[in-house]
Amino acid sequence: MKFKNIFTLLFALILLSYSKPICAQVTAAKAKGSSAGQVLNLQDWKLTLPVNTEHNGDPDEIKQPELSTYSDEQYFFVNKKKDAVTFRANVGGETTKGSNFARSELREMAGSEKAAWSSSKGKHTLFIDQRVTHLPDVRKHMVIGQIHDATKYVIFFRLEDTKLLVSVNGGQRVVLDPDYTLGKRFTVKFVVENNETQCFYNDELKYTYSGSFSDAYFKAGAYVQSSCKGKKKVEGELCEAYGEVEIYDLWVKHESI
Repeated sequence: MKFKNIFTLLFALILLSYSKPICAQVTAAKAKGSSAGQVLNLQDWKLTLPVNTEHNGDPDEIKQPELSTYSDEQYFFVNKKKDAVTFRANVGGETTKGSNFARSELREMAGSEKAAWSSSKGKHTLFIDQRVTHLPDVRKHMVIGQIHDATKYVIFFRLEDTKLLVSVNGGQRVVLDPDYTLGKRFTVKFVVENNETQCFYNDELKYTYSGSFSDAYFKAGAYVQSSCKGKKKVEGELCEAYGEVEIYDLWVKHESI
């Protein structure tokens, strides 16, 4: 009888020892989405916002290590489900030098330095799992992922009302989804190697761009293509109109080939 009680006690202790880590994992999972840096790996990025305050940058730039715990309730925040980061930019927001449009957008970094890689050396990949949740009211256009070189954009993923496409600067435009509806989740990916840029939509290769570029970097977020002011003013577009995207996963990989 004593042996039976001892075995019962040992069995109970074993169950208790297994239950503690499980509880800890559940607690950690619930806390995961409390900041953008816990939802996405933002280590090698900086953020540009559509505002110009006393913060460093013109407009404001949020760099590491600040970005790891940074949030802004209007332009850069974790969604209600705490499983994605929301990027929002209003068309009346502050713009970067050389651009007429506002953005809440990440720019790739290499530690504290700006990323600057070449299409002719190595293999470079950008992956984004996202959904567009809002577009400006009149000109319903927004860039949601791009490759930029030292002076200009090379190629980007873009939504124009219901048309989701990939567009080359001054060149080809390839439609990925002709009937996109706001809120639909999807993935896009750039893979750059040997002066070729492969463009994937939901893991399917849709287009390959042939062209060389250098001092390149990736960008991701909400870059609206409408404005209520300046040279690109769109008639009837209110400055409060905005574009918004939620990003669930984002990663970059650079490989030496």
